[in-house]
Amino acid sequence: MSTSAGWDHPRTSFYTDHYELTMLQAALHSGAAHRRSVFEAFARRLPDGRRYGIVAGTGRLLEGIANFRFGEAELEFLERTHVVNRETLEYLASYKFSGDIWGYAEGDAYFPNSPILIVEASFAEACMLETYLLSVLNHDTAIASAASRMVSAAGGRPCIEMGSRRTHEEAATASARAAIIAGFDSTSNLEAGIRYGVKTVGTAAHSFTLLHDTEREAFEAQIASLGEGTSLLVDTYDVEKAVRTAVDLAGPRLGAVRLDSGDLVAQAQWVRRLLDDLGNEHTKIVVTSDLDEYAIAALQSAPVDSYGVGTSLVTGSGAPTASMVYKLVSRTDDDGNFVSVAKAAKNKASVGGRKYALRKLDERGRATAEVVGVGHRPEDDGNDRPLLQQFMKNGELLPGWTGHEGVLRARQRHADSMAELPPVVNRLQRGEPAIPTLYEDN
Repeated sequence: MSTSAGWDHPRTSFYTDHYELTMLQAALHSGAAHRRSVFEAFARRLPDGRRYGIVAGTGRLLEGIANFRFGEAELEFLERTHVVNRETLEYLASYKFSGDIWGYAEGDAYFPNSPILIVEASFAEACMLETYLLSVLNHDTAIASAASRMVSAAGGRPCIEMGSRRTHEEAATASARAAIIAGFDSTSNLEAGIRYGVKTVGTAAHSFTLLHDTEREAFEAQIASLGEGTSLLVDTYDVEKAVRTAVDLAGPRLGAVRLDSGDLVAQAQWVRRLLDDLGNEHTKIVVTSDLDEYAIAALQSAPVDSYGVGTSLVTGSGAPTASMVYKLVSRTDDDGNFVSVAKAAKNKASVGGRKYALRKLDERGRATAEVVGVGHRPEDDGNDRPLLQQFMKNGELLPGWTGHEGVLRARQRHADSMAELPPVVNRLQRGEPAIPTLYEDN
């Protein structure tokens, strides 16, 4: 497993629900706990108005599964609170996931019913992962899906993730990672920097200006400490006066000015003209202030160089979960043969059977459909792309999917996947998914 040197992953076995252990106990009692089983994580639908989603969180999840163990403290709690019986405690004491995991690569696009993650193991091993698996994938995928829309709306201008103060501290770090995967240029979150090796940025807030007796003194201190290439926040008092002061102090080497309030479109236009008139043609303009993909799209006509996005990103821009579920789709019978199983409840039905997925591509490399074979591999026409990658084999992590390497690999996969999708996904249009998901039975 590849993780950053500055971080020890916590034990993850209690990031779960009580009923998963009582279900395990009952399955051990019936003798069915050791049946080989196939579970599948998928989303029945996309959030309203979305045409695609972006998979994220797999690398974090794999690291967590490797640490999904029950130590003395966990076992003592379960015994003291009578959650499970002695037989189950003995099983948990030696628990270590030993199965296989496949799935869509992080950064890849997905659609309704795409088999995003497939877990094959004994029922006992696989059932306990449900809550932890869904909590990671639902959160990170929601963030990456929102981030991808923002990156598309930005049209090549860099986006900076800066939402840490708007969410839980661990969610903030996970959000930063997911945003980088989906194309954000950098993050303000230092923990994401040390864990995942991603680029971190930041300069000063309004409080720094307010600390000093005058705005000029604040700018002088920042420039003296951080250099003329720094970014100065110019809307604490009077924007025009602040821009003129900034240029007077730093000259044409001033890196950027940041606008954080007001009519950003109009303000960016006249600030750009002012900077140019003062000889600072190369000083950039960074905008922040409650941006989402629609605000970013509206700023396309403005002379903005980069966007800082916070609250909307870390809350999924209106869709804080990907609504994924984790269902048993196949298991062995008493003779050791796999049989398909499926939930038939109204509005919550699932499709039984082991899945294999393929993205159909036309002669230009554009996606036309997602084909999911049930119990068999769909036929590849030669231009098509298989979607399922193997992440774990016999409980061991395969290289390249975790740590900094995993983030870089996922970021490239996102870029490649977006190039496959029809151009309409880049224009924030609403409607049906960008491509259909087609099932092929045996």
